[in-house]
Amino acid sequence: MPPYRRIVVKLGSGVLSGGGDGLHAPTLRRLAAELAAAREGGREVVVVSSGAILAGKGRLGISGKPSVELKQAAAAVGQSRLMRAWEGAFARRRITVGQVLLTGDDLRDRGRYLNARNTLLTLLRLGAVPIVNENDTVAVEEIKFGDNDGLSALVAGLVDADLLVLLTDQDGLYTGDPRRSPQAELVSRVAPGARPEGAGGAGAHGTGGMASKVAAARQAAAGGIPAVIASGVKPGTLAAVLAGEPAGTTFAPVERPLAKRRQWLAFASHPKGRITVDAGARAALTERGKSLLASGVKGVSGSFDAGDAVSLVEASHEFARGLCNFSARDLERVKGLKTSQIEGVLGHKPSDEVVHRDNMAVL
Repeated sequence: MPPYRRIVVKLGSGVLSGGGDGLHAPTLRRLAAELAAAREGGREVVVVSSGAILAGKGRLGISGKPSVELKQAAAAVGQSRLMRAWEGAFARRRITVGQVLLTGDDLRDRGRYLNARNTLLTLLRLGAVPIVNENDTVAVEEIKFGDNDGLSALVAGLVDADLLVLLTDQDGLYTGDPRRSPQAELVSRVAPGARPEGAGGAGAHGTGGMASKVAAARQAAAGGIPAVIASGVKPGTLAAVLAGEPAGTTFAPVERPLAKRRQWLAFASHPKGRITVDAGARAALTERGKSLLASGVKGVSGSFDAGDAVSLVEASHEFARGLCNFSARDLERVKGLKTSQIEGVLGHKPSDEVVHRDNMAVL
């Protein structure tokens, strides 16, 4: 395996709890030591850390499965406690940490996406370790779906990482749920672009489960970044991964990854509407690299303006995303028409293409 220069390490609540009901200080100190060792090996490290809700629940005396409102309150109380824990753990190694709180909208907006990138790269240049977490006090949808796994994949692309490591309370992806099936075997490697059929249940504190980690690993691999799902409970796992030793499940990157702008379109953009196309248009877009013309549009749904991201759909299946040159209202009027007919209907022609191939990502 190559000598990784910049790595993103995601740590879930199941790891940080140490099997208990709150942040486990000895576990954080151990992980900080392993991350510091990676830095001493000449690597830059970005940490995507869960744990704010976990820390806040203990402080507020919240038990069981709290409502969204209680989770937000717990995150508000717990985020500062989480950062103090990381500051204390890294202070033993004389390493400065920086807090970066993000929501999905921060990465869906292209300008804010680039601002986040600049902040993270500047922290790395100054020798600090960014501690990234979702802003769970306001990110309702992200709390519900456990999006820190997906966030780690986006952050890996954001900083041009060479490796994404998702450390969890399991050894990796299994052929079945190892907690229920003793016959389940560890999947050591997933081929580029493959859709593995494996399992692994969510822990007591995590919300994403193995499915979201697999999705994050596949997303990173699609961007040309190898990813590993491995145990954060067993000491030395990170060192083993960086040394190329067998550990966890490795997702091999595709040979021809999407360009950075297309990665943002595919994984971070938030479509404002859907454009349904015919089979011929889909083939032109996916097989011949063509732009989408009005003649290939069959239907329009949602409310979007020119320049907004949209999903491209054929037979109810989303196959691409792109930036639309027409508003939903105008596109509804010209769908199915030839390019030469657009100006006669609208009184103007925003563009020859509905979605230009340079502003499109095939999923």
